[in-house]
Amino acid sequence: QVQLVESGGGLVQAGGSLRLSCAASGTIFSIDTLGWYRQAPGKQLEMVATISTSGSTNYADFVKGRFTISRDNAKNTVYLQMNSLKPEDTAVYYCNCWQVVLRRDYWGQGTQVTVSS
Repeated sequence: QVQLVESGGGLVQAGGSLRLSCAASGTIFSIDTLGWYRQAPGKQLEMVATISTSGSTNYADFVKGRFTISRDNAKNTVYLQMNSLKPEDTAVYYCNCWQVVLRRDYWGQGTQVTVSS
């Protein structure tokens, strides 16, 4: 029943910006922990940013100061604002929803982000 749909990916020049969105349905969004993860070709999935039910955020060191995660509970949407993009940011970005109470997690289909030089 839970569905996560990402959007906002695309091709951007190095130094540019992109905003990813993830719309959730079928879950009590306000009590879920949300996150963005990414996977580059041939690489392991890695955490980019998370945001808790209280709004506390955590970022991977490689995006700190450049990316911002936020959530709008009224819209059941989590965002990832990506600034100062680098070619190494190129990856498929996935939205994750962790149902804290039920201890289950769900993933979106992913959205491709490509940063060119």
